[in-house]
Amino acid sequence: MTVQAPVGSALRAATIDDTPRLTQALAAAFFDDPVLGWLMPDERSRPRRLRKFFELDLRQMAFARGSVWTTEERDAACLVMPPGAWQLPPLVALAHTGGFARAFGRRLSTATLLQALMELRHPRAPHYYVLVVGVVPELQGQGLGSALMRPTLDHCDAVGLPAYLEASSERSAALYERLGFKVTRELRLGSSPPLRLMTRPPG
Repeated sequence: MTVQAPVGSALRAATIDDTPRLTQALAAAFFDDPVLGWLMPDERSRPRRLRKFFELDLRQMAFARGSVWTTEERDAACLVMPPGAWQLPPLVALAHTGGFARAFGRRLSTATLLQALMELRHPRAPHYYVLVVGVVPELQGQGLGSALMRPTLDHCDAVGLPAYLEASSERSAALYERLGFKVTRELRLGSSPPLRLMTRPPG
């Protein structure tokens, strides 16, 4: 299935073969992200760590049990988990540990604690979880992020289920608010920038 994006690039469902290009795109998209930058303060190693982090999300979460929307150029991605699939099964979480350590290095314990707090605050009622939305910097602000989310949000409306996400920047939160999401609370860990927990009821 393809959908026409505002910037003139058709959107499509990604496959696991797209992983290398999508990790590059997401690493570029999130290089200046406040929360991930706080967890990965060394700008020299951050691109490599971000690629490892998003490779885990793609391979062990979205491609394993969810879905991924991208463009023909693979310069943007939206990772979505269906109801009941937002939390890693214990055996998968165990396999996740080594990659998580390579992504966060000395900040592993902090990242693990933040992840635990996110899971603690995650809604338990059935919903679609928008795990990641990222667009390479040169294409941001053209409506591509909204287009990437539209198939999921339309499906949520059709089946009468909410969507949920965590916004890690003020700019992304503003985008999500325009799509109908509302902040339910803010989550901080020590001196971290805020994570805005946001829910969108079905339209």
